[in-house]
Order: sequence, then C-alpha cells, then structure tokens
Amino acid sequence: MKLNILTFGIAKDITGNQTFEMHLPEGATTGDLKTALNQQFPDFEKLTSLAIAVNNTYTRDNLILNESDEIALIPPVSGG
Repeated sequence: MKLNILTFGIAKDITGNQTFEMHLPEGATTGDLKTALNQQFPDFEKLTSLAIAVNNTYTRDNLILNESDEIALIPPVSGG
C-alpha cells in the first residue's frame, strides 16, 4: 500500500521533504513503518524519540495503517 507521510522539524531535514510516499504491505503497523523509516533514513535511529500521529492522534506501534490515513512524523522538541 502507498502511504503519504508528513514530516516536521528534524524529520523534514532527515527526509529532505515535507511530504513523501512510502510503500508497505497491506496490514503494516506503525511499528513496521518505524522499521522501514530506519532502513531508508538511518538518521532516524539517532533521534531520542519519534512520535507518529495517524489521523491527528498519537499512536502506538501496533496500529494497523491504511492507505487513506494521514500520517505525520513528529520528532522530539527541543528549546527553552
């Protein structure tokens, strides 16, 4: 299935795009997405955390994804 992914902050810098597509098998979970991201973009492994929001809700690694989902990568926030 084709997933459209939005990126913010350092996630945008790592991917080089504000939006991009990834292809995963039907029935893939957010955990599968994280694994695929780490394989395609090894710099994601350097982050202390990476939240994934699906349809405006933060998710756990076991959520099954659908092609119609709005997926956003939310990196850790820093600053003071």
